[in-house]
Amino acid sequence: MPTIRLKTEIPGPVSRTLIERRAHAVPRGVYASAPVYIRHAEGAVLEDVDGNRFIDLAGGIGTINVGHRNPRVLAAVQRQLDAFLHLCFSVTGYEPYVELAEKLNAITPGHFPKKTLLVNSGAEAVENAIKIARAHTVRPAILCVEDAFHGRTMLGMSLTSKTHPYKHGFGPFLSDVYRIPYGLPAAVRIGERLSMSHEDVEQLLDHTFRRVVAAESIAAIIIEPVLGEGGFLVPPAGFLPALADICRRHGIVFIADEVQTGFGRTGELFACTHFGIEPDLILTAKSLGGGLPLAGVTGRAEIMDAPIPGGIGGTFGGNPASCAAALAVIEEFADGALLARARSLGERFQRRAYAWQRQHPFIGDVRGLGAMQAIEFVDRDGAPWAAPAKKLAQHCLRAGVLVLTAGTYDNVIRLLMPLVISDEQFNEALEVMDCNLNAVAAELGEMAVMAN
Repeated sequence: MPTIRLKTEIPGPVSRTLIERRAHAVPRGVYASAPVYIRHAEGAVLEDVDGNRFIDLAGGIGTINVGHRNPRVLAAVQRQLDAFLHLCFSVTGYEPYVELAEKLNAITPGHFPKKTLLVNSGAEAVENAIKIARAHTVRPAILCVEDAFHGRTMLGMSLTSKTHPYKHGFGPFLSDVYRIPYGLPAAVRIGERLSMSHEDVEQLLDHTFRRVVAAESIAAIIIEPVLGEGGFLVPPAGFLPALADICRRHGIVFIADEVQTGFGRTGELFACTHFGIEPDLILTAKSLGGGLPLAGVTGRAEIMDAPIPGGIGGTFGGNPASCAAALAVIEEFADGALLARARSLGERFQRRAYAWQRQHPFIGDVRGLGAMQAIEFVDRDGAPWAAPAKKLAQHCLRAGVLVLTAGTYDNVIRLLMPLVISDEQFNEALEVMDCNLNAVAAELGEMAVMAN
């Protein structure tokens, strides 16, 4: 029996009423990717207020790796709610915070003593990691990379590449933030399976140290092991290990932003494992909380201890219910089954997507690690083309499948489905994508004819 059930047009009448109410109550700057309102979610399935049922390939932008309303998570949260809801860890301690810190210290990459700070969001983790790195090094400058996304706070936007919609109208941004290519320049890298030698990375950093910012002024580099909002780009082979080595030599703190890649998305618990790197600090959020807001900064104990007492923290950071949820998430991954599932989902998607690429010239690239997969759309000259991505997302939604766009040029469709999605549900969703790729191709063909 199919999972998708469409009882009304999309959006349905009740969703349309809520859209009107939203327009009067919520600022226009709050983005709305899909014009539907959900009343129930389970596993990888969403049901809207009009009774339409969708397969979720967006996963709350990667927050629901263990599935909507995961039973282990729900049970853990309920037990915590029966005890207490909030105490503020900076006022009176509680065991779930300490236990989660111990778990994150144990499971994150790196065979060295670690400590963990718990906060509320990925952006807050980014902010605190930079504060900690500056306190440790007594240096001001930060390196980041092209096409990065690190959040919507002022520092997060300073580190983020994409101007629209994230940065436009919000400047000026923080000083002493400097950007380098994500390995190779984007014009060379995208669509290629290239590698970089240690010497290549040495030359890239030498250029930066000589002409942009002195190495001895840099507190940290922050980098996503696989770019998220930037288009699910996997770095050139050899880039990250060489970069980590060079940073270590210069006393630069290496920060891995695993907010989107963490907790099984790439087929490993953390994407750093694919590249054999042990970051000084690693940032977690999104799927860490199993659906509740939570983030963490985990890293070398001597670096984490650099801020003075009271220098880091927050009222709601490490909320006990969120900590209970995160401990349940870690239990869900303990037997390795979800990691294997992520790899399997990625392989199945790539087989279908490569067939689509052979069929449709506007699919310029298929890429990803594990269940973090994407297809990139280009025009006949190979330039980024956003129209097919936007049209495919709209067509799929009307057919009962929720997907997201991404990329600096908005020309990428990315998959962030819950890892608990069944084979039948995933096949059904891929069939919808297949049919609607054909529809998009037909529409774009008609557009080209009309343009001529």
